[in-house]
Amino acid sequence: MGFYKYIGKLWKKPKENLAELRKQRIIEWRRQPATVRIDRPTRLDRAKSLGYRAKQGYAIVRQRLIRGGRQRPKIKKGRRPKRFSRRKNLELSYQVVAERRAAQKYPNMEVLNSYWVAKDGKYYWFEIILVDKSHPAILADKRINWIAGKPHTRRVFRGLTAAGKRSRGILTNKGKGAEKLRPSLRANMRRAH
Repeated sequence: MGFYKYIGKLWKKPKENLAELRKQRIIEWRRQPATVRIDRPTRLDRAKSLGYRAKQGYAIVRQRLIRGGRQRPKIKKGRRPKRFSRRKNLELSYQVVAERRAAQKYPNMEVLNSYWVAKDGKYYWFEIILVDKSHPAILADKRINWIAGKPHTRRVFRGLTAAGKRSRGILTNKGKGAEKLRPSLRANMRRAH
């Protein structure tokens, strides 16, 4: 097994394998601002698999989100019971919200991908990989210079990251040979009516 596989194996069960370290990190992270730029990824294996490279033009941001509050507030005025529902707004996942907040904080950079880092009773933490699309090192790299093209501007707000596609229902987790669900589940439902 390579080095990255060992790291990945530890992160499969972080509460058991990284208990003390996780506890210290969460105590420290709670005191930090909601959006923090960090020097290196916390989960090196995950960041590398999602496209991160330790070179100029890449940045990692740790984004904190408050958990809960996904239900609509209570209706104060009169309604008939049928229209009184307070259904949950679950159209966007926490991860997509985290990506969008990081993109708003760094408007000159493009969100490449993101991954989960930690959670406690009050917060979620995600790390977002950002790419500076005007950096010469990025423009010269054939693996990543596609992100500087016109169709990829503000991709996180159009649901084009992996988390965004998952929220839209067009990214399946069925393995390597799985087909994408095109058109999306919602588009199919709209077409049927």
